[in-house]
Amino acid sequence: MNRILTVALSLVLLSVVGRAQNGSKIDWPRYQDMAVELMQQYLRVNTSNPPGNEIEAARFFKKIFDQHGIENEIFEYKPGRANIIARLKGNGSKRPIILLSHTDVVTAEPASWQVDPFSGVIKNGSIWGRGALDMKGEGLFHLMTMILLKQEGATLSRDVIFLGTADEEVDDEGSLWMIANKAHLFKDAEYLLTEGGDNLFEGGSVKIVGVDVAEKAPFWLRLTATGLPGHGSRPVADSASNRLIRAMNRILDWETPIKLLPAVEQFFKDVAPLQPEPWRSQFANIRESLKDPAFAKSLGNQREYNFLLRNTISITMLSGSKQTNVIPNTATCNLDVRLLPGESPEDFLKALTAVIADPTIKIDNVNRFKPPNSSPINTELFSLIARKTKEKHPGAVITTKMLSGYTESQLYRQLGITAYGWAPIYTTAEEDEGVHGNNERISVRNVREGTREFYEVVKEISR
Repeated sequence: MNRILTVALSLVLLSVVGRAQNGSKIDWPRYQDMAVELMQQYLRVNTSNPPGNEIEAARFFKKIFDQHGIENEIFEYKPGRANIIARLKGNGSKRPIILLSHTDVVTAEPASWQVDPFSGVIKNGSIWGRGALDMKGEGLFHLMTMILLKQEGATLSRDVIFLGTADEEVDDEGSLWMIANKAHLFKDAEYLLTEGGDNLFEGGSVKIVGVDVAEKAPFWLRLTATGLPGHGSRPVADSASNRLIRAMNRILDWETPIKLLPAVEQFFKDVAPLQPEPWRSQFANIRESLKDPAFAKSLGNQREYNFLLRNTISITMLSGSKQTNVIPNTATCNLDVRLLPGESPEDFLKALTAVIADPTIKIDNVNRFKPPNSSPINTELFSLIARKTKEKHPGAVITTKMLSGYTESQLYRQLGITAYGWAPIYTTAEEDEGVHGNNERISVRNVREGTREFYEVVKEISR
């Protein structure tokens, strides 16, 4: 009997004999077995972007929703690229909650992996596959939550909306299309949960649980220098390449100003007890500590903290001549600039232009800038996540988190929706290296226990 049929029969069996009324005991081992099986199946759906082919993920979800009688619809906005939305209706006394996950994944190099990146194999207690952590694992929790709410006959005060979007990893066309064309299906939502929370599992226990309340915004720039071309044997002092290198040196030497946001200040205070001295005391009073130039420089040298405190610049793509013996007339470099919430791209561009100090170098924005934004933490959902997490992991520090990267939360906050990045997936530093890297995997334990933790939060907020 193949695995798809096995899961289908399990679903039917649950529908026939496993249904429970509100308040009755849930057969968690049965659902957790299902979660592991469906996680393996989902990881076998190759949605590498490019090209995406997210229609296959949408069909994967639709088949399961249909089996459970959960209202759903696929929107194929271009060939092979599709979003899916599903809904469990509440009594309308509270505004809806959206469970948002993107179904595309970044590409993988099979030769660099220990297993086939799309095998979904269980090895050493983990389920391996591209997207296991980013973010098919959380998408699986969303799916299981919909199944559980439907199967267990939960009484809902708000609609629970499942939204699976395409193309988050490249152009965000999936969410942009939904907002432009189908926003009436979800724009009245109060809350949204998606990826972003950063959790740390170390020494056999959960140490830090981060709830993402803000993300930095990508402001990608291309610098173009032009100059006199020629033969490499006769150097041109003011060549395009030389002028571009001088500009890059000035950028590398530029320390953008430190700006301590309230959510970041709270993060440092929350994690202070986990630090050795003197950082413990300095983190606890981070605003005063940053006035010490030596401490500020030391903290800025730490990769995991520097991005929290300032607008950052990484020099990435470089282009010049295609031949060693040819001096090009054009040389370019790309800058991955990430701006803090509240920052103006125009103001940053003026400051960067002054640093470069070469008016002949052209600076172009090469991405669609999305203004950084944030969500408040004084909400029922944030408090619930913190309380439930503390019940499960009493030794963990629950804190706010601002990501260096981008999530779709930025788009949906613009609709007036409070959006948080959170999932009960607790990873080691080694496991985190698999995100956009090699050998991405999620532990079976995370899948089993996370299914329950996520469901319990969504059920309680939706009562």
